[in-house]
Amino acid sequence: MSGGDASLPAVSEPSVRSEPANGHRNGHAPDDAPGRAILLALREGGAAGPDALAAGLGLSRTGTLQRLRELEAAGFVVRQAIRHGVGRPRHLYDITPEAQRSLPANYDGLATTLLESIAEVGGDALVEEVFQARRRLLRDRIRARFAERLGAGATLADKVRELAVVQDEAGYVSRAITAPEDGATLELREHNCAILGAAAGHPAACRAELELFEDVLEARVVRTSHIASGDRCCTYRIQPRDP
Repeated sequence: MSGGDASLPAVSEPSVRSEPANGHRNGHAPDDAPGRAILLALREGGAAGPDALAAGLGLSRTGTLQRLRELEAAGFVVRQAIRHGVGRPRHLYDITPEAQRSLPANYDGLATTLLESIAEVGGDALVEEVFQARRRLLRDRIRARFAERLGAGATLADKVRELAVVQDEAGYVSRAITAPEDGATLELREHNCAILGAAAGHPAACRAELELFEDVLEARVVRTSHIASGDRCCTYRIQPRDP
């Protein structure tokens, strides 16, 4: 595993979105108790106004309304005005599909169980086929993204930078840097494995990822550190292919 992160200006950090206070990060639920409680209450009980939510959760109306506005700005709740006779309309809030996806879910457990089932049905050969099919699907998607965002004249550095953004969006906490030893060799570092549970015990998963990077970058890619082997990150050294 390599040392410090010497930044390469053209191949560095993925884009960063500004987020509302107490909003979500990378699709995860709000990190405060009132925000989570409001979302769960709306999920279980359906659309409700701030008064009903405050009373049901034991919160102040002012605090509940403020949090609802923050959740609305973050895309977690939607507000609807309901008219009932003369006077100001009553506002009801409801959970959005985005919020539903952010609530706790055991997707990793599902993926692991599915792989175990595939292995039971077809053995390691079928597991290998599944990961290779996934590799081809991701390859086509990433190539299309490169074509759309980078164009035909993209350099290897451009591709590594965009691949880091793709992997970061997928939950790998990915960064593209230059290797500190020579200041020229490109490295892609993933500080999180988004499929660690599913990949455990299945070398085909990590092998397919390495092949995916070789395919989309059209370069020589060597893994020098590996989360599945106990390292703190997966590091890929990237160099142009020999002519």
